[in-house]
Amino acid sequence: MSQPFTTVFAIYDNMTHLDFTGPHQVLCRLPNASTMIASRDGGEVTAEGNLVIGRTKKLSDIEHCDLLCVPGGMTATQVALDEAFVSEVRRLGLGARYVTSVCTGSLILGAAGLLQGKRAACHWAWRELLPEFGAIVDEARVVRDGNTITGGGVTAGIDFALTMVAEIAGEAYAKALTLGYEYAPSPPFPGGRPELAEAETLSAYSAHMGKLMDQRRAEAHEAGQRMLAHAGRP
Repeated sequence: MSQPFTTVFAIYDNMTHLDFTGPHQVLCRLPNASTMIASRDGGEVTAEGNLVIGRTKKLSDIEHCDLLCVPGGMTATQVALDEAFVSEVRRLGLGARYVTSVCTGSLILGAAGLLQGKRAACHWAWRELLPEFGAIVDEARVVRDGNTITGGGVTAGIDFALTMVAEIAGEAYAKALTLGYEYAPSPPFPGGRPELAEAETLSAYSAHMGKLMDQRRAEAHEAGQRMLAHAGRP
């Protein structure tokens, strides 16, 4: 019997849990597959809203994976400065068949040096930070560049995961999962992207996020400089 296809979700405290749970719900249904949830220290991880994910493995204890996925969160740029976490993402990513992320998880992939010269997606409010890591901003909901596949903001994680299922298990299987999950989005408010949102909604949200941007920009810049130093570049 062939070895199972192994997916590892690298998670951390204060992540946006739908970035993780959405893709996890889809990818755990891959046939002949093993899905692992891991963190820097192992044990419990507390996501946004005090959702506790227990019994995570320690990243350093995982030798290899076929697919690495890093979710995003409001603390993503802080996590990008956590060398213990980032180094494990780098190690696993360099050996993985697929390197993936959802939302601002792409900033962590960037900090690990896995996005240099690659097109990548990110939540629209923070995608301007991608060039700090040598990445090329792509506004698509799911972006593929070689073996790197990234999803945009939060709910794009489900689209990303179904894209991965089609890649790994075939389109017919992905279509069956789509039907089984009754995945037929029809949001009550059709303003989930900046180009679709009402002007006042976009303005209010952008003002709120703007309060955080200076700190996030500084953290992303520092993480980008560390990444370049690790790569042996000036």
